[in-house]
Amino acid sequence: MSIAAYAIGASKAYIYIRAEYPLAIERLNEAIEKASAYGLLGYNILDSGFNLEIRVKMGAGAFVCGEETALIQSIEGKRGMPRPRPPYPSERGLFDKPTAISNVETLANIPHLVLHGTGAFRSIGTESSKGTKVFALSGKVNRTGLVEVAMGTKVREIVFDIGGGIPDGKQFKAVQMGGPSGGCIPEQHLDIEIDYESLKTVGAMMGSGGLVVMDEETCMVDLAKFFMDFIQRESCGKCIPCREGTKRMLEIITRITQSHRNETELEALERFQGVMYMQRLGEVIKDTSLCGLGQSAPNPVLSTLRWFRDEYEAHVFERKCPAGVCTDLRTYRIDADLCKGCTLCAKKCPVDAIMGAPKSPHYIVQDKCIGCGSCLEVCRFNAVLTD
Repeated sequence: MSIAAYAIGASKAYIYIRAEYPLAIERLNEAIEKASAYGLLGYNILDSGFNLEIRVKMGAGAFVCGEETALIQSIEGKRGMPRPRPPYPSERGLFDKPTAISNVETLANIPHLVLHGTGAFRSIGTESSKGTKVFALSGKVNRTGLVEVAMGTKVREIVFDIGGGIPDGKQFKAVQMGGPSGGCIPEQHLDIEIDYESLKTVGAMMGSGGLVVMDEETCMVDLAKFFMDFIQRESCGKCIPCREGTKRMLEIITRITQSHRNETELEALERFQGVMYMQRLGEVIKDTSLCGLGQSAPNPVLSTLRWFRDEYEAHVFERKCPAGVCTDLRTYRIDADLCKGCTLCAKKCPVDAIMGAPKSPHYIVQDKCIGCGSCLEVCRFNAVLTD
């Protein structure tokens, strides 16, 4: 940061960090104090005539403040909302002064460039993306944590060589790359090389460097709903496409993961209509939103729809969740060979949908069943099965 400030003639710098990370804030403040004590920060650094003050600014945790102009607003004490560009921050940024904004990963490369030159840096990576990239590897993988890899490394190498593969011998399904508004990469593209351009071809992006691994037990529709719920809540609400569009997309996804047992004809029509317009709605949000959050907001839905359309069709047409995750779409049955006729499930059923005589196999009347799962919870003989 000091090198960057010296290069552009800045005398004040801000480190923006979420207040939820107290340990990181404590260590940053300690580092700044020590650097100041050594004469590497403050007034007349190393007798160079250069002055630099670094301040730690604690953010309120809004996801949208990852966008540079929203971050500027937050540092200024205003609500974190993106500004139209131009003017760009380099012309008119923090407190209306020209401002350079870089993330930690970018700034961390500067000492290496100064010490070893651009040639050494460009020797790592691909033709269009140089250097290395840090990923937060998490999810259904044996070894989680922060990993730094050269640009051009294949996704397969990160998941299986560095991450150690999928636990319990389960099948790999996909990786969610780029954070909440990133996209999914399916198994058929595991050998794609990581760089900024190649990821775009499969609907993913580098983003914040998140890499979440999913196995065969993950429902991709439920995953899209989870990320869309997060994005919708984190929308600052300034522009209509993001504010209203993400809400509509979440409603559509929620409808197709809910039970249709008591659905009216109008609700069924709205559900099908929503699914038909979902792709188009996502493209409109991408094209017309003000900032990067809105422009990438539909990615979780669009990428899962692209690579896992069969799961969406199962939810919509067959009213089933292939992974068995969406509890509202589960159907229950009793295995007659395992049932002992203890009657406990029949007693707990709130709608009297379970029939059978004591000490004889019971059965579920599907037309009456509301899918609450009470029978599954109380059965002591594992006789209640789900489809």
